[in-house]
Amino acid sequence: MATATTYGARAHARAQEGSRTEAMPVVPAGAWPAPPCEAGHLVWAETVAAGNYTHKVLARGTELRLTDLRGDACAHLLLYAADRPWERLNVADTVKVQWNAYLGEGQLLLSDQGRVLASLVADTSGRHDTLCGTSTLVRNTQRYGDGTPQSASPAGRELFKLAAAKNGLEPRDLPPSLSFFQGVEVRDDGPLDFTGSAGPGGSVTLRAEQDVTVLLANVPHPADPRTEYVSTPLEVLAWRAAATAPGDPLWEATPEGRRAFLNTAEFLAARGIA
Repeated sequence: MATATTYGARAHARAQEGSRTEAMPVVPAGAWPAPPCEAGHLVWAETVAAGNYTHKVLARGTELRLTDLRGDACAHLLLYAADRPWERLNVADTVKVQWNAYLGEGQLLLSDQGRVLASLVADTSGRHDTLCGTSTLVRNTQRYGDGTPQSASPAGRELFKLAAAKNGLEPRDLPPSLSFFQGVEVRDDGPLDFTGSAGPGGSVTLRAEQDVTVLLANVPHPADPRTEYVSTPLEVLAWRAAATAPGDPLWEATPEGRRAFLNTAEFLAARGIA
């Protein structure tokens, strides 16, 4: 189809309606071709290409499932309270308050206000990282020859800048991130060992405990020793559910977690949200 004229370009563009590619968002999310989620109506359905990013604002109680489709995705994650982005994921507090540097089912993702932004309710991968953050322009340029967003080897922080800008945030609003599906372990004598992926099909499910802004970058882990820029697609699905409530085993699992949930509940109650 000729696109040399405005009419031809319009006809070509309109002919793409309904087309599917391997990596793309599905709008509306309910048109996702997979079977309906057992937990409720889909509100976000997307496959994020290797070296790409995505973002979304999710309501309190929404569950978000990330899946490493082929075994080499690495989902770098940032979270912000949706209407007050100065409250954001604090990875250091997430680790410190829970006495655990390793993410897994039952862990909470905390803000620096001592409140729960999201909880990790399911995990079939077990290969995650709270210590290394994401890749940078300087490091990717040194390793791969380029780290700009439009290159073949974009850095995670550069993609986070784009996602942040689309949500009214600036580079200074980007704290250290955490990542799923590529693991790191700390040796007894201090150095880090990169443990890599658990293989294709691993997934994690997060539950939003407040309205949150989600930023995701799917790029290689900065500790990945491979000389090539290796990344594969990441599936993102989210559906309506309910926030964690008192009496839930997750709420009562630890004294530290219970206090974080109470801090969150008190704040939301004062605002008339819960």
